Amino acid sequence: MVDRLRTVGAAVVAPTRSECDLLDVRAIDQALATHRPETVIHLAATVGGIGANQREPGRFFYENAIMGVQLIEAARRHGVEKIVVAGTVCGYPKHTPVPFHESDLWNGYPEDTNAPYGIAKKALLVQLQAYRQQYGLNGIFLIPVNLYGPRDTFDPDRSHVIPALVRKMVEARRADAPSVEVWGTGKASREFLYVEDCARAVVLAAERYDSPEPVNIGAGAEITIGELATLIASLSGYRGTLTFNTSRPDGQPRRSLDVSRAETAFGFRATTSFRDGLRRTIEWFERHGDARIAAASNNGRPADPTVAEQRTAEWPVSSSPS
Repeated sequence: MVDRLRTVGAAVVAPTRSECDLLDVRAIDQALATHRPETVIHLAATVGGIGANQREPGRFFYENAIMGVQLIEAARRHGVEKIVVAGTVCGYPKHTPVPFHESDLWNGYPEDTNAPYGIAKKALLVQLQAYRQQYGLNGIFLIPVNLYGPRDTFDPDRSHVIPALVRKMVEARRADAPSVEVWGTGKASREFLYVEDCARAVVLAAERYDSPEPVNIGAGAEITIGELATLIASLSGYRGTLTFNTSRPDGQPRRSLDVSRAETAFGFRATTSFRDGLRRTIEWFERHGDARIAAASNNGRPADPTVAEQRTAEWPVSSSPS
């Protein structure tokens, strides 16, 4: 996101958690008073895969809800012109008809393994709509599908499915391991969006979208976890056997978005092919992954602070399309 903003000429401030802890309202107030942003993009989250969500559902609910609630309220008090909030596809009901349409968001309870996280994020949509109605705050809510790409978190305790599989396949190839375990049956499907495409979508929405309705941000295609694991193994050069641990949960049965609103409302369409995005991700991990993993092991923190740390960004909204 920061790279994209700088590319379009934005003045960006992106504090880490140690510089502005969004759980501390005083830190938020100080940051907004110091930098006086015209626009705030809220991408901060406490995140993880299915295992992390199952281990810490209370923390995932509390921290994601409090960070967003406090930041939106502070933005109102400090006169921020616009706030862009990233929600999550995990907020959709477990059995949402595919492709997920924004009108389906409230038609049921999310998948159990990540419901606390999904509901905490979805509550911020309610807050934005209420603040628009009462205070006139221009807040928009985007719903990104599962993201992947360079600089992701490859820590197995915190990573999502693509970085987890990339690390497993690369390490298995290096060790000449006979097999790699994949959680679940492999039959569940997911949609994935390359991180640079998502950053472009956020900038377009910030420049061009000013409505209260949520907007899906995705690529508009799905793949099963079994197919995904096979593809990552092939691109990583791993030739061993894939075994599926059916005692572990699949999560939501299917996940794919209707992305027509984003194209109609602000002209976004994903342009990175899935194979190319995966290839870039694997190449990045091959070059940088060992150093990130070592750093995480040494200091006990997640591998990539650009993902795991809370971050906000601000810039003067450009009048020209990016």
